[in-house]
Amino acid sequence: MADNTRPLLRTVVGRVLRRHRLEQRRTLAEVAREANVSVQYLSEVERGRKEPSSEILAAVCDALRIELSDLLAEVRFDLVGHVAPVLRLAPVAPPAPGRSGGVMMLAA
Repeated sequence: MADNTRPLLRTVVGRVLRRHRLEQRRTLAEVAREANVSVQYLSEVERGRKEPSSEILAAVCDALRIELSDLLAEVRFDLVGHVAPVLRLAPVAPPAPGRSGGVMMLAA
């Protein structure tokens, strides 16, 4: 059974797009016209009912005057929060017998 506690990517993308549109005090019709998509489709994207293609995302970002990379960064932040990712390091084997494990300097 799927884990339903995490939001779908399309839901978060839509939420971020809507937030930008509302911050700019723009209507769905204005942004849809600039992005060359229907008002109904943009509304469905904002509500997380449709998963837009990369081309549509780029067009909507252009219409909102935001960078696609900024949109994706905001989506990532919304998905994982502000918790820094954990970097997992692989265990390091001890030096081979007879080797010091120290730094070796080579002359060029």
